[in-house]
Amino acid sequence: MSSDLKRSFAHAVVQRLRDAGFHALWAGGCVRDQVLGRTPKDYDVATTATPDQVIELFGRRRTVAVGASFGVVMVLGPSKADGQVEVATFRTDGAYSDGRRPDSVQFCSPEEDARRRDFTINGMFYDPVLDQVIDYVGGHDDLKRRIVRAIGNAHDRFTEDKLRMLRAVRFAATFRFALDPDTAKAVQTLRRQLDQVSVERIMQELRRMLAHETRAHALELLYETELMPEILPELFDDEGREIDARPWLVAAFGALTSDDYEPAMALLLQPLHDPTQSDSKRRLSKVQAVCRRLKMSNDEIEAICWILDTAATVHGISSRPLHVIKPLLANPNQHSLLAMLHAVASARGESLDNVQFCRGFLRQHSPAELNPEPLVNGQDVQKMGVPPGPSIRQLLSTIRNEQLDGQLSNRPEALQRLTELVSQLPQT
Repeated sequence: MSSDLKRSFAHAVVQRLRDAGFHALWAGGCVRDQVLGRTPKDYDVATTATPDQVIELFGRRRTVAVGASFGVVMVLGPSKADGQVEVATFRTDGAYSDGRRPDSVQFCSPEEDARRRDFTINGMFYDPVLDQVIDYVGGHDDLKRRIVRAIGNAHDRFTEDKLRMLRAVRFAATFRFALDPDTAKAVQTLRRQLDQVSVERIMQELRRMLAHETRAHALELLYETELMPEILPELFDDEGREIDARPWLVAAFGALTSDDYEPAMALLLQPLHDPTQSDSKRRLSKVQAVCRRLKMSNDEIEAICWILDTAATVHGISSRPLHVIKPLLANPNQHSLLAMLHAVASARGESLDNVQFCRGFLRQHSPAELNPEPLVNGQDVQKMGVPPGPSIRQLLSTIRNEQLDGQLSNRPEALQRLTELVSQLPQT
């Protein structure tokens, strides 16, 4: 398994550094995950070796100086399956003028290195040679207590890097832990400084929270720490009150089973969708504005907007014509839509009939049946003497709908029907 190969390679990196006379330990998240009985996704190594010494030891072909000024070098495994290991020199950080990165670093002892990290559960080391956890900050006890606590003074840790406030919430949610009271208080005190963090970094954390199965706990913590108005101020009025408080929202997040974050984001932004507007652009203008402010990708924006704007169509869908059902279920975001609707219905105690009908329809129909190749095109219409304009679009739409409804099954039938429709057009 690749996880075994990654672990073996990370052990080999430590052993090689040790053999060369350097002190080396696993550090950070991989130690936390191991103590929790989880398989680490990747491994970090902390060492007394400087970046230049790491590069010399492993060779330039096998190393990438990803942050040499901060003492960080990536060591590449002999194969892709072995992964890569981030090797960092034990260091202390100088001042954080930009609220993100230290202005300077100084190489130091393992204990000093541990005390400059963010949370106790991320501040432990592990010696893979001696099979020993090394804990200078109380991380092991906090894991047992199921608590996320900042190392040292929480106010100082969050002042250094404002994004750590969101990371505190994400870690607490992901592991179903509680936030240490002093840590939570520091988040509330400094929450308005989150605007110093780039929206790209904020969205990266938010995506990870909303795509995780513990998203309901994350939502509760974002409200408890008062971070939500800082992330999505559009959902609150000038007095800090939600413009559309929804008591069922946490339950809906808990019922959401999708691995994608778009359904959860659509749920959050639902109050900004205005169904009273007849024009789709107007209905979604506020939603799109928020998504653009958060610098989401075009695909993400399209998915979220489609989910919100299509949700009402699913009501009573079993009685709708096939030319409505098929395009809806042929959309690549149909599973996200159904996941959201299932979560909302479950949270509100409403019927799941519409969602179950759609899922059954998807099981019974192939993608080709949902979205078959059109039987006619614009050139066919123009050959029949129809001038360019809205008439062509209307004719093609009529033929397409009759095809999806099963009234037309082949091209000759479609051309004959098109001829009939063209003959019925008003003469100009």
